[in-house]
Amino acid sequence: MNKKTPPFKVLIIDDSAVVRQTLTHIYSSDSDLEVVGAAQDALIALRKLEELKPDVLSLDVQMPRMDGLTFLERLMKSNPMPVVMVSALTTKGSEEALRSLELGAVDIVEKPKLDVKEGLEEISIQICDKIKAAAQARVKTPRQRFFTPTKKFSVDEILPAKTNSSTKGQESIIAIGASTGGTVALREVLIPLPEDMPGIVIVQHMPKAFTPSFSESLDRECQLTVHEAREGEPVERGKVLISPGDQHMMLKPNGDGYSVSMSSGELVNRHRPSVDVLFRSVANVAGAKATGVILTGMGDDGAKGLAEMHGTGSHTFAQDEESCVVYGMPRAAFESGGVDEVLNPEQIVRRLIELR
Repeated sequence: MNKKTPPFKVLIIDDSAVVRQTLTHIYSSDSDLEVVGAAQDALIALRKLEELKPDVLSLDVQMPRMDGLTFLERLMKSNPMPVVMVSALTTKGSEEALRSLELGAVDIVEKPKLDVKEGLEEISIQICDKIKAAAQARVKTPRQRFFTPTKKFSVDEILPAKTNSSTKGQESIIAIGASTGGTVALREVLIPLPEDMPGIVIVQHMPKAFTPSFSESLDRECQLTVHEAREGEPVERGKVLISPGDQHMMLKPNGDGYSVSMSSGELVNRHRPSVDVLFRSVANVAGAKATGVILTGMGDDGAKGLAEMHGTGSHTFAQDEESCVVYGMPRAAFESGGVDEVLNPEQIVRRLIELR
């Protein structure tokens, strides 16, 4: 008889008592998580770390006495451990949350709205999944009704697979999927790429409030043009389209090339956007003209879609275990038989340039 794995221990750090209570309810709705304590500021949290020995921290960005970013920076220098930043939906909050990823946070989540019940089940699913993924991550230095989420929809709920290859496009395209740790991996892949690359479409599991800021930060650093995708937007050479954080993104034929369309359908593999949805659409529309890349992340989102791309003749790459923060999605893709090459980000860059 298999012994059940103990739940991951979570320490919540937030100056709002209501938020601490709300997050405690959300985390406690998942049997794989145990809230071992809560602290109203970073200084209290520092005293509790040694006593409680949590597996992961849920950390507010804006707090009195010591703000979340200062605490995070000090923690990563003295005692690196998995941290998920919980940020308000403001421009300043988005910028600070993205800065936290540079300082070593594993992921970011939207702070739940305390007066809104609509969509709470989906929010609970996504927050708990990010906390669990972070608890297993390889850390690298530099009052409402709550639900227990169980349903897991497949890509078939959003987009059926096609077998007809006569409608495949003529333009080359690159599709990339990433989750936990993906913001760093995407920078490592995109920044070195020259501006004459084929069009690139990306799904990064990220709250909707943060994808615009993330896209803008990449645009400032890359030779390629990067922005959040819009409904019906054409995919063009030298341009990177990142799916909005609350929409599935799909590739559609557009003459000899492609455009993207959005869907607010069910969560697929507990995500919206889903990598599987993007990859299946690329397999349906682009076939052998496409290259698929799956990067670090927990779970198996993208494994089925990458295998479908592989089956239509696409080149397919997976990030190697050594360079991943969480070797979940790449492992699942490799085990599905849909990966041509397992590479680190630098090697992925070289291969993408060779294939352009």
